[in-house]
Amino acid sequence: MPRPLTDQTPAAWSMAAPAVAGLALFVGLPFLVAFGLAFTSARLGSPLPVEFLGWEQFRRILADPAFLRALANNGLFAMVVVPLQTVLALGLALLLNQPLRGLPLFRTLFFMPVVFPMSLVAVVWVLLYAPGGTGPVNAFLGWLSFGAWSPRDFLHDPAWALPAIMLTSIWQGVGFQMVILLAGLQAIPAERYEAAAIDGAGGWGQFLHVTLPGLRNTLIFVVVVTSILAFRLFDQVRIMTQGGPGEASATVIYAAVRAAFERQQVARGAAMTVVFFLIVLAVTLLQRRLLRQER
Repeated sequence: MPRPLTDQTPAAWSMAAPAVAGLALFVGLPFLVAFGLAFTSARLGSPLPVEFLGWEQFRRILADPAFLRALANNGLFAMVVVPLQTVLALGLALLLNQPLRGLPLFRTLFFMPVVFPMSLVAVVWVLLYAPGGTGPVNAFLGWLSFGAWSPRDFLHDPAWALPAIMLTSIWQGVGFQMVILLAGLQAIPAERYEAAAIDGAGGWGQFLHVTLPGLRNTLIFVVVVTSILAFRLFDQVRIMTQGGPGEASATVIYAAVRAAFERQQVARGAAMTVVFFLIVLAVTLLQRRLLRQER
């Protein structure tokens, strides 16, 4: 049921106006331009006149195996990274919520990768994934397996390129989710834990019946934001693998940028972004419906 207008309604709209204007200018308008371009044959620098193609551009990209592979890579990346990163961030937040010595130092160390730009992080991890036995990651795995590990060229192996990008992304992003979850943990009243302890609940029982319900809204926010960030995957792919080998690590955003600015097919790139935007919007709305926040 719509809420009735009150005397505070004009003030509320005036405060929301800058955000609404920003969304309209930087999200709504670019989407409408991309949506319009997707129905044409526009190419950058082409002397040929622009033609109206209708839905043909969408039919072509949905029949393109490279686009479908990029879409599958995006889905696999999100299905692995979102739950893994959320669980890891929750574990770190629980650990850093304990009264440990040197706690500010550990919080800083875990959050520090978030401060660095992804381009810098990707370059560092390219060095860590260096092929051969002298590569840091190969050397570490060889030491961990007592020499049983065979050195691999992670970024040029179709089976390892995308997992290598996943690991880099989790390492760089987990600190962001950790800080949000840590704030959520500290907002849970201590009286709830005291009441649970009086009722005989142990550590695991308190986690299940106090911590998780208390973090419900925070976890929903973290999952939704992490999902959106996971679908936005581009920098790591561009710097670490260029979508290869073959199309093993290509993503939709990377494919759209290549189509628009390397092959000059700006209409094709626009169609890819429109399809991807609608998919991400549908996933986000589905998450919001399945994981309703408590008020």
